[in-house]
Amino acid sequence: MKISNKARSNRITCLLFSILIPIAVSGQSSNWPQWRGPDGAGISLESGLPTEWSDSKNIAWKTPIPGRGHSSPIVWNNRIFLTSSIEGPVVPGAEAVRHIRKGQEYLHPDSVGADHSYTLKLICLDATTGKVLWEKTVYEGRVYDNRHRKNTYASTTPATDGKYVYVSFEAEGLYCYDFEGKLAWKTSLGKIAKGGMGPGTSPVLYENLVILQCDQEYGETSFIAAVDRKTGKEVWRVPRIHRRSWATPLLVKTPGRTELVTSGAESVISYDPATGKELWHAPGVVSNPIPSPVAGKDLVFVSAGSQEKRAMAIRVGGAGDLTGTANIIWSYEKGTAYVPSPILYGDYLYLLTDAGAITCIEAVTGKVVYQARMPVAAKFTASPVAFEGKILIMSEDGDGFILKAGQTPEVLNANSLAEPVYASPAISSGKIFIRGESHLYCVANNVSKASTQ
Repeated sequence: MKISNKARSNRITCLLFSILIPIAVSGQSSNWPQWRGPDGAGISLESGLPTEWSDSKNIAWKTPIPGRGHSSPIVWNNRIFLTSSIEGPVVPGAEAVRHIRKGQEYLHPDSVGADHSYTLKLICLDATTGKVLWEKTVYEGRVYDNRHRKNTYASTTPATDGKYVYVSFEAEGLYCYDFEGKLAWKTSLGKIAKGGMGPGTSPVLYENLVILQCDQEYGETSFIAAVDRKTGKEVWRVPRIHRRSWATPLLVKTPGRTELVTSGAESVISYDPATGKELWHAPGVVSNPIPSPVAGKDLVFVSAGSQEKRAMAIRVGGAGDLTGTANIIWSYEKGTAYVPSPILYGDYLYLLTDAGAITCIEAVTGKVVYQARMPVAAKFTASPVAFEGKILIMSEDGDGFILKAGQTPEVLNANSLAEPVYASPAISSGKIFIRGESHLYCVANNVSKASTQ
């Protein structure tokens, strides 16, 4: 049964308070140029952002997006870029690469897709009007591996430096386009397979490099590599004995250097992003990593929650093996997500599970501040974003919950869209961009009627 936003918000607030186990913000520009924004933090410094919306309120525009994709939109000035995958016909004889586990071939029961052809697209839209400025077919043909039936072949978020857009389709290639849609270069880092579960790791930009973490299968062929932004030529590659992962690496600035921190089941490793040289390593997150790291307060936070639950805080700036040292600040063995990434906002780390359980942890000490659960039964795939002391969490049902950040679990508002949401939102220039299953929405204040392209 549908309930109004006001009634739903009051109900959620009441229930969250009933299970109470009783800010400063990271700086960034108005652009949202990569997965989870400028610093990979999922945090906007903007003020005056909308906190209420519906199909008939504060939707500036909505634009149909062909195909499927779980990649987030990225924004630079007035340009929005996102990717999509359009499934074509069955290709006779086509099948995924074979997967071997403990000497035996296996096929995950939810692994599908490689028997079809696909058209993989990069789409550019006007951020003011939602008009599609151009649409490019990046790749067309058979795909190397299957995907999870819930996943898509367009689940890695592009990255931009304001002049070019860098797009990874993993096994189907890495591409660079200019802002007018002209292909600058394309390259391949090799055939990347993830147990038939599909892609998800997004590219990271550092100085003149595009960096990709390519953990696959059971680690025999895993690696992390960097290519030159101007040419696409490989600059460095480092093997990794890590099973498949979908987490995007994070650049973390310390007083003396920049570190590239990678989450892995077997270990967490920090690299020099310029050369790929290992700086330190620490115990891994045990499960297949899908949540991406976040960082702040001289700490990096990693988590995973498929086979086992683990979140950890590790002090950056170290060297060598950190196992058993004071650099491992704390570890927490429950409350972590299979898919959504955590968010560090002010003094607190917020963990969100796929079923809507929230754990607020004091970031520096690891002390649990509260645990709460969304009262509306729903699943969560999108990662949270934060602004103005608030945290936005989108459910797969298209509901956007606005939580008050801090020590008390309070929902300020709950907003509904008319379609499922799997992609994480982007924030830029006073607007929230939400990718639904079929449309891209622009949420802005003081809009009474949406423009539909």
